[in-house]
Amino acid sequence: MSALFFTPHLHSHINPKLTPKPKPKPKPIKTRVLLQTFTPTTAPQSAFSDPFVLQLAESLEDSLPSSSQSSPLQKLRDLSSQTLLSTPWPSRKDEAFRFTDTSFIKNSQIEPLSHPSQSSTSLVVSDDTQFPNLVFVDGFIHNSLSNLSNLPDGVYVGSLLGLSDSITTRVCDFVGEFQFGDLFWSINGMGAPDLGVIYVPAGCRVENPIHLRYLSIEGGKEVSKKLPLSNPRVFVLVEEGGEVGIVEEFIGKEGNGCYWTNSVLEVVIGVGGIVRHSYVQSQSQGAAHIKWTSVKQETASTYELVEVSTGGKLSRHNIHVQQMGPDTVTELSTFHLSVTDQTQDLHSSLVLDHPRGCSRQLHKCIVAHSKGQAVFDGNVKVNRYAQQTDAGQLTRSLLLEPQATVNVKPNLQIIADNVKCSHGAAISDLEESQLFYFQARGIDLETARKALVFSFGAEVIGRFPYPSVRKQVESHVKELMETKKGSPS
Repeated sequence: MSALFFTPHLHSHINPKLTPKPKPKPKPIKTRVLLQTFTPTTAPQSAFSDPFVLQLAESLEDSLPSSSQSSPLQKLRDLSSQTLLSTPWPSRKDEAFRFTDTSFIKNSQIEPLSHPSQSSTSLVVSDDTQFPNLVFVDGFIHNSLSNLSNLPDGVYVGSLLGLSDSITTRVCDFVGEFQFGDLFWSINGMGAPDLGVIYVPAGCRVENPIHLRYLSIEGGKEVSKKLPLSNPRVFVLVEEGGEVGIVEEFIGKEGNGCYWTNSVLEVVIGVGGIVRHSYVQSQSQGAAHIKWTSVKQETASTYELVEVSTGGKLSRHNIHVQQMGPDTVTELSTFHLSVTDQTQDLHSSLVLDHPRGCSRQLHKCIVAHSKGQAVFDGNVKVNRYAQQTDAGQLTRSLLLEPQATVNVKPNLQIIADNVKCSHGAAISDLEESQLFYFQARGIDLETARKALVFSFGAEVIGRFPYPSVRKQVESHVKELMETKKGSPS
């Protein structure tokens, strides 16, 4: 049995010469200590925890009402608190955060939101979606702004508190079982005020997608260092043969309001089920946006993700997909755009454990600011029994300003020996030959550049399965690029 490991790392500025950096020395493995009880006789918590994390955990606990000890939400909080208190705040010394500086969050005055804002009662949300929608305001489900009419029989969308006992039992089987999350996953698990649930029964096909709208209205000014924290969380369970589309849209406060949205989406897809996931992130340019998406796929199921991320001073999306049976299909298409001094970060992990699995990943990013940064760390692991796997991964980056930075680390680990796998990475500015092609046909340089830049991201935008979402994202990206053209880097 052979084992192949491909882990090139690319770090580049504009017009780069791609030369791999030497691999860092392996770090010693540290044993985590989980705190099971907290009594005065126990050893001091600071011996087990980062003091900053301990303080944050206490503020999260103080901000939330207690829930039933038997509920899935309380189970989630208990498990998350144990992990949280044994995990330090990430630094640039940690491999997973080597290129992602989280000091912006740590140096702020973090204030977990304990209740919906009073202004949310008079909030008016434009009803520009024809889809059933569930609205979150600063992490809290807002029923009066939601519209969940015309759902098929047996389909449930709403708070965990509204579930029947039988579905609650099914949800409880999965919630809190994920073993690959980081500190931010645990912060969400401990701080989520409620659990949104989407349940699709066996054999049910939901015609219209479920639109999840996350609104952030509480925000501090940059000079105040205030950073309100919200922890929205949604669990999706699609039973055998079910099919549903999900549109996640994160909308920020107008202006450069500072806040932190720390979101989690868990998806469990039964045998033969299909989930089409559209994710649009356009939060404030002064915000922190950290997102976890965890997906478990049973035999012959399909998961498709199309993502466009343009907002946030710091934006990081962690995706973990695990194929739990043979003949499973996973498709990930992502586009990130940095038009200011933003960090746009994508960390993805695909684990293939069974025969005849198929995965396709396309990641594209544009950095259009001299202090902007993009990060891609993509890992595809093809384990021993995943024979006849077909896996492909491609990342392409476009740098439009001097000193614009991208760090790319595609990682393909193959233990199976009967597979078809590939990956590739490219980093560049616009090619002179492409610009010349337009100019030779009478098109001026500025128009040519604009057309080429937009078409670079349009490959991903065009994969949104819903025309209304596609049109909205196209307009937003064009507006950002126009704004960028008129502002200094």
